Amino acid sequence: MKYAFIKAHRNEFSVRAMCRVLKVHVSGFYAWLKNGLSGQAKRRRRLTGLIKQSWLESGCVYGYRKIHHDMLSLGEPCAPNTVAKLMKNEGLRAQVGYKRRPGKCGAKPAIAAANQLQQDFNVDALDTVWVTDITYIRTHEGWLYLAAVIDLYSRKVVGWSMHSRMQTSLALNALLMAVWRRKPTDTVIVHSDQGSQFTSHEWREFLTDHNLEASMSRRGNCYDNAVAESFFHLLKTERVRRKTYKTRQEARQDVFDYIEMFYNPKRRHANNGMLSPVEFEMTAK
Repeated sequence: MKYAFIKAHRNEFSVRAMCRVLKVHVSGFYAWLKNGLSGQAKRRRRLTGLIKQSWLESGCVYGYRKIHHDMLSLGEPCAPNTVAKLMKNEGLRAQVGYKRRPGKCGAKPAIAAANQLQQDFNVDALDTVWVTDITYIRTHEGWLYLAAVIDLYSRKVVGWSMHSRMQTSLALNALLMAVWRRKPTDTVIVHSDQGSQFTSHEWREFLTDHNLEASMSRRGNCYDNAVAESFFHLLKTERVRRKTYKTRQEARQDVFDYIEMFYNPKRRHANNGMLSPVEFEMTAK
């Protein structure tokens, strides 16, 4: 590339004239051509390639902090500021979220079950508290509803279910998957909002039959179930809002891929010491 530059400009000025402009010695200029990139430049190029790979594998959503941890796990010692600078040079940016529009809920608070969390989302062991909620995903065929159950200790999605209608069975199927996967031996607190799916007789009977204990947010207070809200926020900003789904089946497949192939096994969480939920659970055992 350097020789091509000189060849392209050989009719404009000589090498000596170029060196005078650059204020370098002719011999030094030819030595620079011969030696090529410096060791530091080569390392920067290699590090940039690894950063791009990490960013792409994250679905183009990781920022410099999580990518910095990826570099350390690969045995590439570097500073967070170095990663941030190289990402900026390459135009790589984290996928940022969307601001929630301000609003208020005028409904009178009602308690269907006691709020046992009180916005304290720190637990000491697996399968102590699960949080659950329902969200919706737009497709050209109509809405696809997703129910998810998350272990509060590791932030792992332990159960999920999708359907074209938001029925009680949607929430029950997600909880059934969680029970089947985890097989808890002690009582597990299941925290939800006060949606009709979570206050139905079927839901309460399922909790009783499987040694689960209900906990509910205050009505209209999304912060009481912030971990579930946070997961749905990540799902939509990192995947759903970057796609256009023609069919519900296409959306199902993509959501499955996000949960089982990226979020649970790979996505780093600050709450987990920058480990993925699967890695964090392995260290906890």
